[in-house]
Amino acid sequence: MSGAPYVHVADLREGETYHISPLRQALVDLGGARTSILVALRRDDVLLGSLVIYRREVRPFSEKEIALLQNFAAQAVIAMENARLLAETREALEQQTATAEVLQVINSSPGDLAPVFDAILEKAHSLCGATLGSLVLRDGERLRAVATHGYPEEFAAVAREGGPIHTFTSFERLLRGESAVHILDASVSAISASLTRAGIDAVGIRTALSVPLRKDGVLLGFISAMRLEVRPFSDKEIALLQNFAAQAVIAMENARLLTETREALEQQTATAEVLQVINSSPGDLTPVFDAILEKAHTLCGAAHGGLNIYDGERFRNVAAHAVPPRFAELMRQPFHARPIQQRLLRGERYVHVSDMMARAREEPDDPIGRASDEAGIRTLLVVPLRKDNALLGYITAHREEVRPFTDKQISLLENFAAQAVIAMENARLLTETREALEQQTATAEVLQVINSSPGDLAPVFDAILEKAHDLCGATHRAIGTFDSDYYFRSIATRGYPEPLTERLRQGFSGLTNPVTRPLIDGGAFVHVPDLAEIDHPIPQAAAKLGGFHTGLFIPLRKDDALLGMFSVHRTEVRLFTDKQIGLLQNFAAQAVIAMENARLLGELRQRTDEVAELNRGLEVRVAEQVEELGRVGRLKRFLAPQLAEMIVSQGDEKILESHRREIVVVFCDLRGYTAFTETAEPEEVLTFLGEYHGALGPLVSQYEGTLDQFSGDGIMVFFNDPVPCPNPAERAVKMAMAMREEAGKLIATWRSDGCELGFGAGIAQGYATLGQIGFSERSGYTAIGTVCNLAARLCAEAKDGQILISGRVARAVGAVATLEDLGNLELRGLRRPVAAFNVVHSTSPADARPNLTVVAREPGA
Repeated sequence: MSGAPYVHVADLREGETYHISPLRQALVDLGGARTSILVALRRDDVLLGSLVIYRREVRPFSEKEIALLQNFAAQAVIAMENARLLAETREALEQQTATAEVLQVINSSPGDLAPVFDAILEKAHSLCGATLGSLVLRDGERLRAVATHGYPEEFAAVAREGGPIHTFTSFERLLRGESAVHILDASVSAISASLTRAGIDAVGIRTALSVPLRKDGVLLGFISAMRLEVRPFSDKEIALLQNFAAQAVIAMENARLLTETREALEQQTATAEVLQVINSSPGDLTPVFDAILEKAHTLCGAAHGGLNIYDGERFRNVAAHAVPPRFAELMRQPFHARPIQQRLLRGERYVHVSDMMARAREEPDDPIGRASDEAGIRTLLVVPLRKDNALLGYITAHREEVRPFTDKQISLLENFAAQAVIAMENARLLTETREALEQQTATAEVLQVINSSPGDLAPVFDAILEKAHDLCGATHRAIGTFDSDYYFRSIATRGYPEPLTERLRQGFSGLTNPVTRPLIDGGAFVHVPDLAEIDHPIPQAAAKLGGFHTGLFIPLRKDDALLGMFSVHRTEVRLFTDKQIGLLQNFAAQAVIAMENARLLGELRQRTDEVAELNRGLEVRVAEQVEELGRVGRLKRFLAPQLAEMIVSQGDEKILESHRREIVVVFCDLRGYTAFTETAEPEEVLTFLGEYHGALGPLVSQYEGTLDQFSGDGIMVFFNDPVPCPNPAERAVKMAMAMREEAGKLIATWRSDGCELGFGAGIAQGYATLGQIGFSERSGYTAIGTVCNLAARLCAEAKDGQILISGRVARAVGAVATLEDLGNLELRGLRRPVAAFNVVHSTSPADARPNLTVVAREPGA
């Protein structure tokens, strides 16, 4: 044990060990051993065992014999290691096979956990050497076995029934965070949990192991493995059972996800089907409500239920699904809010009654409670239909057993309630749209009659009375006038008996009639529920001669002046709705329009003449403005936009007539352009010029120059005309430098495409003759003079990147530009040499000096 490779005893009888060790004495006296050698069996310095041999005589082993014995010991270690590796390989293969088989069961039973749990228990117990056990899951505050293995049927039934958490010793310990509960001998352990103790006593459990089922730190249950003998589980067996527990959690999560996916698909399908019914039944709520109830109850696991609507006073059932006849009859009777409905009116999200029978005992006088008991309704869920916090009704779901609805089912029913609200809102909007369309059509038709019958009221009144019958359900209607004597006289009637019509044509005093007096006093309308109850001859005559009961009387007013009255009646007591009253008031307004038409007709003719005169004046002004816009457009072709608009706004184009003025002229063009055009296609040249002009053209307007012409790659611009400007030479040089910078960017791009181009410019200052040239359809503004020729020759002389300026320009821009003195240049077409300067770059105002900044010429420059 101390690390020696072997222990060699020459004579076992000699020494103190023989006298104190019974084992040594027995070995010598009974076995006849005298000489012994013990060789250690080691692997990686770990003692695995020993190889011992004896001789019956005192004859020590030689070194060769000891070496030979050590060799045999090494072979024994190799054999032991091979056996261990073979056992581990076989166990790993068995575990992998078991894992694969469990995964195969999971794959072949999507959503069905029973065969998965059975397979997990069978494989786990087989590989761990367990006789029996179970897989237990948590359900709220209770635990129950969902799979058992090896239990007697009586105890298996008890385990499946389950019990509270405190009846399971293992679960309580796992809840406290233990990774596994390992009971070595249950018969002597202090276990008080009832179900655990019952299993020990009934089955004879001795050694037990429980490992948790956890998901994201939440304890879902546990797997147990038990033995009927005291034999602790090894660390490898515990790890193996934990692996099977992980597979069980995976199976449970897969089943949960699959169930949620299936439920979501069913819900989406149901929602789509309901929406399809809504789409196919516009305005008809009955099939929509039936579809909603059928889908909602199916998905929520409800036996039956209904859908009630609320009109602001009472509730009324409009749809029912599988409701028992007695309860359905009670539901169809309109009723005022009872305790459940009052809770919805107070704004509760829903009402959930777990046991209606218990509620019926608490409220014995509630007929709904008694009827629910008779219909076998035990669990009730009521979800409101709301629109903008207003209660429109509710949906109910019933179960015939005490089984509360889950939060998910409540949310699902709320979703169907929202669809019902959408359907109701669609139906309302559709009805309102249809009514609005009918009203608009009726209004348009009446207005058409008014338009086609100017001054003729009879066809207009006939049309109004006809539309009032069609849209408001008025069986009798009339229009009367009101005169300065406070008399009403009928001028048009529909549905009136002749005696009553004749009586109303004769007229009656409006002051003494309780129906018409409010109209004279400024009332918006008078609504009488029953004319028979009015103590006055005219209402009584209408009730007796015409059989009228409900009447509505609307004044015809113009600027607060009462012109007449529009009246409609019904032969039953049935009030007109606010919408119908509003529509009839609209017809009354149309009647007033028709009555005013005759008076307005003359004024309209007068107004028409006035408008015609205004139109003629407007046409002249429009023509002038069009001409002005044309002038601006023509000027913008060669002037900066602000200059063109200024000239036109001042109305003075005389400055464009021929005149003489000192100007600064800029010529610029491209080096190598002619060679480029000789080899390029015409389309390439046009694209090239478009980019070139597009980059340099806006700079002309920016520096307020006057564009004389674009000619291929050449551009001519002059400054100080037609509108004089300060510092024209500085403007010209700054514009040229800006053009050089923009052209440089384009040239760099063009050179990468194989075009060898450069940019040069020339600037000169002097007097020129300026004015318009061309003809009326096409004209331009140009400058003619030596200064133009000088600028052009300087441009032709300029090399790539140079801006050559004359001496006069150089003196004007010395403070804003760094110049290179090029001396006197011989220019083609000019008889005398010209002093020329190259603009190198601009200088900041801080560096500017009143005299010219001249760069010395390099040798040979």
